[in-house]
Amino acid sequence: MSLAPLLHASPLIQLHALPAIASLLLGALQLWRTKGDRLHRALGRVWVGLMAIVALSSFFIWTIRVWGPFSPIHLLSLFVMAMLWRGVTMARRGNIGAHRRIMQGTYMFGLVITGLLTFIPGRTMYFVAFGPEGATPLKLAIFAALVAAAAAAVLYAARGAKGANARPKLSSGV
Repeated sequence: MSLAPLLHASPLIQLHALPAIASLLLGALQLWRTKGDRLHRALGRVWVGLMAIVALSSFFIWTIRVWGPFSPIHLLSLFVMAMLWRGVTMARRGNIGAHRRIMQGTYMFGLVITGLLTFIPGRTMYFVAFGPEGATPLKLAIFAALVAAAAAAVLYAARGAKGANARPKLSSGV
């Protein structure tokens, strides 16, 4: 593994990939830590900003062209932007369950699944992960194990978060 392919990529690819990596890590932290406190809200604002940079910068990356300069990945970027707005709106309205589901889904579909697509042979992140010689059986096995471990951790964190946002009900004194 080497960051050299990413560091030698165009500034646009770097502007897209570096916030995506930061979003992936920060999002995982958000899934694991306490919900609803000031730090959660502050980190959430940073995460939403990073995700917006990732989604918006994708519209200027045209390596896969299906419709003019655009591809199905750009549709996902539109979806991510809409879900970021909707997730923040739900939190502000106090609909924490909807906020949680939307943000978890945005993390999974907007980062994890699309992130895996960046490892298609020939793409920058493929060379970051597997080097110039490409994927070997050992490298693929290690990569698959890391992906499986990360997926298990995210799913575990998402399940554990279901009851974490419940607000205590005030006693009526009866």
